[in-house]
Amino acid sequence: MDRSGDAEFEGAQFDPDAVLWVRGVDYVTGWREATQAVGELGDALTAAGVGEAGVKLRASATTDGSGVVRLELSPAAAREVAKLARVAAARWRKAG
Repeated sequence: MDRSGDAEFEGAQFDPDAVLWVRGVDYVTGWREATQAVGELGDALTAAGVGEAGVKLRASATTDGSGVVRLELSPAAAREVAKLARVAAARWRKAG
């Protein structure tokens, strides 16, 4: 499972001048929050048995500084996640 926080810059030198930065926007806090969420989601997917090879998680920040987690799945991994969601939803309905 790829849990990179800056996968968009893989294999290239990061150029801070190539990115639009808005003065006064705290991008780091949002990115840190997203990085923590990437770890939690990655651990949960691994514990649930979702194949690591087909999962890519990325932490980043939006233009307003909010954290965001990007999840890319192979078709096989997407089917595994969909199955897990259906099973969990059925259990929640029975419990409620």
